[in-house]
Amino acid sequence: MTSGYMKGSISTIEKRFGFSSQTSGLVASFNEVGNTLLIVFVSYFGSRVHRPRLIGCGAILVSLAAFIISLPHFVLGIYEYDRSVSEKSNVTDICLPGQQSTAAPEQCTTLRASETQIALFLLLLGQGLLGIGAVPIQPFGISYIDDFASKSNSPFYLGIIFAATTLGPAIAFILMAVMLRVYVDIDKLPAVDVHLTHKDPRWVGAWWLGFLFTSALAAISAIPYFFFPRELQKEVRTHQG
Repeated sequence: MTSGYMKGSISTIEKRFGFSSQTSGLVASFNEVGNTLLIVFVSYFGSRVHRPRLIGCGAILVSLAAFIISLPHFVLGIYEYDRSVSEKSNVTDICLPGQQSTAAPEQCTTLRASETQIALFLLLLGQGLLGIGAVPIQPFGISYIDDFASKSNSPFYLGIIFAATTLGPAIAFILMAVMLRVYVDIDKLPAVDVHLTHKDPRWVGAWWLGFLFTSALAAISAIPYFFFPRELQKEVRTHQG
């Protein structure tokens, strides 16, 4: 869900922090870096560790990652939409770190470039941790079921896992549609001071709210895993005469 929400809200994050399309693509896909680097290594030690607890730790790491991704909203200033969009052309004025904007060079200040760098660092850090936290669930979850479930029930349990994997992004896109209709700085500005509507091209929705929601959900879902035993009694297939 967290990964799906990121992919759905990346264009809003790009507008909010003045990222280039290349930078936004890097942020959106950076969770695959941590996942790819560790998936084989973690899978190798699957039979030597307490798999449910590792899955729980991964879920806590996902929760932390989602919270870190939302941090740029809290540590940086309010959204200055008149500096990021040209009102005449409605074209995004990209303010990249280390260079000035061609659309409005006098507005691309050192402070704005510094904020862009901070936001980029936090987003990449969160995405990297998200990829690492997502590593245990697939190899450990599948092998745990396969080891202790009966041959008749194992496909059903695995089907539930993959169905949930599909359902997560679907819920994330619905959540995104709701959150992005709320103004990004709704917690910092009174509603009467917001003079934009969600139909205005300068509008930026509350992208960070969804990450707080998924962070809380991941933390709650981590709790049951710590109560599973390292090994379960092998499920015995019952024959009906």
